[in-house]
Amino acid sequence: MGWLGLDDTDSLEGGCTTATFHALLEGLPEGVNAGVPRLVRLWPFAQLRTRGNAALAVELVGYDEAVLMQHLDAWWKEHLEPLDGAFEPSSISERPQSPASPGMVYYSERPDGEFYWEAVRGEVEVSSVPMPTKSWGGHGKIGAAAAVSWPGESTTWEAIAWRSTQDTTLQRSIDMNALLEIDGWDGVVLSRDPRNGNGLIAPRGRSPVLFGVRATSFSVAEAACQHLIEGLETEAVSAWRVFQTNQASGDHLSGILALTVNEVEIHPVRKHAHVHTDGPTLVSYAEGGPVNSLARWLKPGDSIAVAGLIHPDGMLHVERLKVESWVARNHERPLCSSCGVRLKSMGKGQGLRCPSCKARTPDRWVDVPILPPFIEWVEPPMDARRHLARPLAWEDGISTT
Repeated sequence: MGWLGLDDTDSLEGGCTTATFHALLEGLPEGVNAGVPRLVRLWPFAQLRTRGNAALAVELVGYDEAVLMQHLDAWWKEHLEPLDGAFEPSSISERPQSPASPGMVYYSERPDGEFYWEAVRGEVEVSSVPMPTKSWGGHGKIGAAAAVSWPGESTTWEAIAWRSTQDTTLQRSIDMNALLEIDGWDGVVLSRDPRNGNGLIAPRGRSPVLFGVRATSFSVAEAACQHLIEGLETEAVSAWRVFQTNQASGDHLSGILALTVNEVEIHPVRKHAHVHTDGPTLVSYAEGGPVNSLARWLKPGDSIAVAGLIHPDGMLHVERLKVESWVARNHERPLCSSCGVRLKSMGKGQGLRCPSCKARTPDRWVDVPILPPFIEWVEPPMDARRHLARPLAWEDGISTT
């Protein structure tokens, strides 16, 4: 019994680590039994991440280890080694793209979860990978080892179907009626954007993946995948498989920060908000929807609770936001204590007077009561969340630390 991990076989040029891993599992020697494979998302800001930033792993049982190592050596040389260095620059992102650097690891015994937590919450180096029984390749060994070491404490499931066509530039065809039907099933999650009805299961770009449907159980993911495949308008698929995942786990977030707002800058055109605080500077992009709206509403002196990721540039990218208390936005003259009419100024230094009963009081202002656009926690809309983001609706409660 042992664990096999794989990562970093894709680039914007093409390729797909899930499809490669599926082929690897399908070609295992007779007698080697594979468990349910894992799809593990890692730290979103990793410098050498490729397109999907997802690593794969699986538990293997019932085999002769020496025979398996010979098979994996041969499979690596034939199918994985040639992928090293695949590269294509992005036309939509300013982030420097990293060439594919496939890595594969095998552990006779699964390492503990410490390395997973390091890899899902920060940058790690190949040198910090737990020593495997055997390894192949380059930087992909980081993700491969992290996928193996994932404890699997917070789990969702994704059924991935791959296209039959080899021309991945062709537009995908998925039966939208079938998608609408499964979106109403108990256990199917994050499949359609409720704001506009758009599907969220098909990837962008030149990937052999036709769709990935997510669920809270293996059986629901499996059934939903089969229902989509059988849809009249769904194109032919070459294969499909269910993965256990850490998606929607929130594992990448380490806690909630309590901060005070010092200044808010809003981009005049794009509406991105930079919120300067007594801690890190926060950034919320327009795509963040409610999060961005709330960030733009903030004023110096407001107290907020926030969760997100610290970018290598030091700014915190907001994923959850709540206003705990807020300063007044406007002021007005008070009401007369005798007749309830609003007082008016008698002029500089002359105090206030009631227009009705003529009662006079010293000059003063009172705050105009106002509520923020959102009282509770807010998160980005479904199509703007990270794979790892845990929906607020799934939380029993969030505490500020």
